[in-house]
Amino acid sequence: MGGLEIFIDGTIRAVEIILSGNPEIFQITLLSLRVSLTATLLGALFGIPVGYLVAIRNFPGKSLCIAVINTLMGIPPVVVGLVVYLMLSSDGPLGFLRILYTPSAMVIAQTVLTFPVTCGITISSIISLNPRLKETLVSLSAPRFWEAVILINEIRIGIITSFITAFGAAISEVGAIMMVGGNLLGYTRALTTAIVLYTNKGEFSMAIALGIILLILALFVNLTLTALQMHYRRHKG
Repeated sequence: MGGLEIFIDGTIRAVEIILSGNPEIFQITLLSLRVSLTATLLGALFGIPVGYLVAIRNFPGKSLCIAVINTLMGIPPVVVGLVVYLMLSSDGPLGFLRILYTPSAMVIAQTVLTFPVTCGITISSIISLNPRLKETLVSLSAPRFWEAVILINEIRIGIITSFITAFGAAISEVGAIMMVGGNLLGYTRALTTAIVLYTNKGEFSMAIALGIILLILALFVNLTLTALQMHYRRHKG
């Protein structure tokens, strides 16, 4: 059977597997969503405030700091996986936590990946604001808290974009979570790691089924971002 025939047959079987409500697929999808959403929330929790502070403050080495954050936005996931693995291994500084090869380790790895994304987009969004807005807030002697609230509100579409972009990067990542999670069936097996495993085993129907689900999730993320952007533009107009 040729490659095209394998793909067509595998796709048909994949759809049948999805429609049958396969419990393994449901479990894998649920874990991926739980890990990626948690990591994205944690990345945003730290990334947005840090990005805000970096953007509004003037300090020596600010340009270098922004350059480092922008560089980390494109850091290879396997490098993150290696670092987190070494930190959490039995001989590492965090080995006492004993969370290597657990969903918690996967969350940590993906949080390291999502942090610079939310941080970098927040910085870019604030820097791109009209300078007169900041000058007006200063002239009105607005308290720091309300200044932050107003600026964050002005870049809310950037915040939303950073969150959805970070989530998309997290749920489609494979290298880091495979290294620190171990791809254990029923425990740490996510969509991307399962696709790699089933492809290597020649079980293309399962791999395609998981790939379809991953594509649907990615499409949902992009449709959500597009809808929010259009809503914001209409509101601004």
